[in-house]
Amino acid sequence: MDMRRYLPALGLAILMVTACSSSQSLAPGTRSVVSAPVRVAHTRLGAVGYRVIGSGPPLVLVMGYGWTMEGWDPRLVHALALHHRVVMFDNSGVGRTQELPQPFSVDAMADQTSALITALGLGRPDVLGWSMGGTIAQALAVLHPAQVRRLVLCATYPGSGQAVIPPVADRQAASDFPANQASALNAFKAAIAEYPPAPAASSGTKGIQGLAMSDWQTGSDAAGRQTARISAPTLIADGTSDQLDPVANDRTLARIIPGATLVLYPDAGHAFLFQDWTRFAALVNSFLAGNPRP
Repeated sequence: MDMRRYLPALGLAILMVTACSSSQSLAPGTRSVVSAPVRVAHTRLGAVGYRVIGSGPPLVLVMGYGWTMEGWDPRLVHALALHHRVVMFDNSGVGRTQELPQPFSVDAMADQTSALITALGLGRPDVLGWSMGGTIAQALAVLHPAQVRRLVLCATYPGSGQAVIPPVADRQAASDFPANQASALNAFKAAIAEYPPAPAASSGTKGIQGLAMSDWQTGSDAAGRQTARISAPTLIADGTSDQLDPVANDRTLARIIPGATLVLYPDAGHAFLFQDWTRFAALVNSFLAGNPRP
């Protein structure tokens, strides 16, 4: 995730898992992911572009800063869609999704996500958010708790106003994948290249997303200051080599959210969920199935 525009007594279980490089070609079945049509939901907060893959209990994927939904690794999406009706969508101002009015915030993006859930009749879905998407997922769980059954937060940030640890590398040089995981990075690039071409988020949209993230990290969003109220079972995960979101932030978030489980992937970066998509998909599917310990 290109984060260069960013400014810098509760249950906690910490698990360490072994990371592996994913150098495989596209997994069988991913064609159904990349060929799924882009649809438009007309919500109370404007049009939202989305795709749906699979069947079963609904699972909403919330994308991060500056990315379109074509950034979701189709191998990971397919593995999740074997057990869930997966909904992925574009955030405000990206693709076919209407831009929200000012003042723009993470809380406002959570409201738009809520409006999509209502428009699609998803009821109380599971929600997985990556990076900025993880902050939106937190805000959704605070502001619209009846719409979140279980919560998965990937490489994301607390919004309580507590000190957020800045990136450990220069933002211009930071990478989603560790330097020794070039094969995993190349496999990820090849996987997302299978989607039909989609227009990138504009520089203006990236700019206001970056400002919204800065506000979240400094505690400006009401939901960010109330994450201790999250009642949904929560899984937090990240790579120990994340250059953009040091794991200290994940530990802080896991202390704030009651009963949260924190899983760390050694030798993995901000895009750990794509670097080790097979194990992460198994972890998520197990957690969403209600297993007490992933």
